[in-house]
Amino acid sequence: MIEVRDLTKRFARHHAVENISFSVGRGEIVGFLGPNGAGKTTTMRMLTGYLPPTSGSIQVAGFDVFRQSIKARRKIGYMPENVPLYDDMRVREYLKFRGKLKGLGARELRQRVNEVIDLCGLEPVRRKMIRVLSKGYRQRVGLADALVHDPDLLILDEPTNGLDPNQIRQIRELIKRLGESHTILLSTHILSEVEMTCGRVIIIDGGRIRAQDTPKALVENMRAAGKVLLEVCADPGVVSGAISRLDHVKRVTHEERPDGWSQFEVLVDSGTDARERIHELASQHAWPLRSLYRRESTLEDVFVELTRRD
Repeated sequence: MIEVRDLTKRFARHHAVENISFSVGRGEIVGFLGPNGAGKTTTMRMLTGYLPPTSGSIQVAGFDVFRQSIKARRKIGYMPENVPLYDDMRVREYLKFRGKLKGLGARELRQRVNEVIDLCGLEPVRRKMIRVLSKGYRQRVGLADALVHDPDLLILDEPTNGLDPNQIRQIRELIKRLGESHTILLSTHILSEVEMTCGRVIIIDGGRIRAQDTPKALVENMRAAGKVLLEVCADPGVVSGAISRLDHVKRVTHEERPDGWSQFEVLVDSGTDARERIHELASQHAWPLRSLYRRESTLEDVFVELTRRD
């Protein structure tokens, strides 16, 4: 559905995107991840034809986004991070207006507007002015706008931006349903949502792709560290120093509690488990040990490991 080859976007001397290549197959839900300023939004704007690339090529459904712009755009539904809506229009009126702009005829327009209102849960507000809608309903209107011409590909930039947990869950379930009939490229900072929604992720940082695979494979194969957490009643400096000298331990941090106990977080190499050696240390030094457990690496750990600046 999407074929990106050697894509570069330069603003004056700044490379926002530098020589990236990736593909998204028909029917996939792919997470497009990166820290602020990584090049995600710039890439999405090039995919949708809003920005021309400095070099490289983009094809959507077999059409070149710039040489066959109209044909490619008919296949794309785009929801930007900050959804631009006309506040002085009613929801149904706005969706009819957007459908006309996208070339729908009268009969098809009525059908599609009714379908997206139902699909996006907009029936209770279909006659309301957009300016009175909550943030959650405004996001739903933006999603309905992206869907009204029944595109094969949905490109969603931070669709849950500014929503409360209940609204996030509702949008997540809606995206899952849409994934049954659409290809979706999804950008979000909520990595737990990506793990629950996306079959594959692409991580970009500094305008370059750092990794792309399934969430499970990234966690298993990348160098993301795991964490061992423990509570000890002993001198924190002594405990930290002794644990830091163990093999495969990358970093030890601690937080002292008013009751004399300290909680330690031990960052270890991926695929290693320091619990037995830490327990032996505690026994050897007679440290009172209240808890000791390992937290498995997550997609968030992989993301931090690949994009952190330290």
